[in-house]
Amino acid sequence: MRRAAALVAGLAAAAVALSGCLYAAIPEGGEPKPSVTKAPDTEGVADDLLPFYGQTLTWTECGTGFDCTDVTAPLDWENPGDGEITLSVVRHQATGEAQGSLLTNPGGPGASGVELIRDSLDFAVGADLIENFDVIGFDPRGVGQSSAVTCLDAAGMDDYLYTLPTAKRGTPEWEAELLAGAEEFAQACDANSDGILPHITTINSARDMDLIRAVLGDTELNYLGYSYGTFLGATYASLYPDKAGRLVLDGAIDPAVSGLDVGATQALGFESALRAYMQSCLDSGECPFNGTVDEAMADLGALLASVDANPLQNGDGRMMGADALMTGIIAALYSADNWTYLTQALDEALQGDPTTAFFLADFYNGRDQDGSYLDNSTEAFRAYNCMDYPVEDDPAAEAAIEAKIAEGAPTIAPYWSGPDPCEVWPYPPTGTRGEITAEGAGPILVVGTTNDPATPYEWSESLAGQLDEGVLITRVGEGHTGYNKGNSCVDSAVEAFFLDDTVPEDGLRCE
Repeated sequence: MRRAAALVAGLAAAAVALSGCLYAAIPEGGEPKPSVTKAPDTEGVADDLLPFYGQTLTWTECGTGFDCTDVTAPLDWENPGDGEITLSVVRHQATGEAQGSLLTNPGGPGASGVELIRDSLDFAVGADLIENFDVIGFDPRGVGQSSAVTCLDAAGMDDYLYTLPTAKRGTPEWEAELLAGAEEFAQACDANSDGILPHITTINSARDMDLIRAVLGDTELNYLGYSYGTFLGATYASLYPDKAGRLVLDGAIDPAVSGLDVGATQALGFESALRAYMQSCLDSGECPFNGTVDEAMADLGALLASVDANPLQNGDGRMMGADALMTGIIAALYSADNWTYLTQALDEALQGDPTTAFFLADFYNGRDQDGSYLDNSTEAFRAYNCMDYPVEDDPAAEAAIEAKIAEGAPTIAPYWSGPDPCEVWPYPPTGTRGEITAEGAGPILVVGTTNDPATPYEWSESLAGQLDEGVLITRVGEGHTGYNKGNSCVDSAVEAFFLDDTVPEDGLRCE
């Protein structure tokens, strides 16, 4: 779920040379257009929100074909006079006749929408949408160049993400050690984030999206959300059904699923993707494992246990334990395009070399080769989830979930569970879990991929069924999300919806 489409775009290119992110080239669109500013849409806006909805945007060039602006939003939407935050927005104006704006979100929570659009526009949207829409990326509150959650410096992040526990895995001492680290991290976030932590919620971010829609001069929101962005989009539709234009939610999160069930379903999803990778690896003739898929998975489990007991030293002195190795594995499972690099990482690890595995884990965590952190995705991810998901304290339910993971995801299970870091978050959660119907909104497209490891297909089925006018499109295949991944059936349906308001048949199945 976290890093979502942005991860796949960068990883597939970056892993080619193990030298950093190489993003797709921006489609040619001729000379940059003059910056356009339309009058904001303030119809029906409450008096205390007019200073926000009535603001005029100032655009500045921020790359060939792109312009950027800042939008001022209320810190607390329930009390708009109590402070302000800044939202960073990027725009690529339509290369043809614009039908309006298309707002996008790459997921996470915590991924930068500004970076997605500015650095990999043609990964985010297809050429027909680039021609016909002003494509908009934004960093949600708490993320990136917007008013951001800030926790630890680079050395502190390394300690938090990579330091190996001293206690034995699964013991009370191990849990206490992890929880102490989570509390130190949470307290640093509270101290360094300028008071924004209690307001980093999906509901507030959805309200921010309506503000962005209005100040762009659009009377309805057209929106393409990936992964966590589907929850953000569905939340928007529930809050503003009369303003919901054409919404596509790709790689859906089920808003009714509890935090415990989210963890279990994702564990099973990644195990399924790992088995699909292993079959492909064995079929390739260049796999570091042998035998059947079951035998190869058992050997991978043995590798993880070995690394857990005897961590591998990297060239920069860091030690790779099983948790970091599992992070690298998960990072590569977001797209079948990355399976070659997973094979390289596992082959090296079997020989005692964690170089490529660390590269994958670092990419997932937003860590550059020089030890700096390229973004605050880890911090924002924690902030949103700890405010959106109620903390669950039911030992019987936790035991049942752990048993489900152990049975359905035996390779991943030992490195999946642990104490809930949100137990020590400085503020109580305000979010609830429940179905979203978005009554009053028009048709909303939900795209699900059958073996999506991060947002399993059953969640897309569920969300499409909850929405009053949900329409499910199924992409049969591997990897995270379905649009603009080379499946012409999915792409045509999504683009016809955005361009012509053509609603595909519910249940369209794209092989």
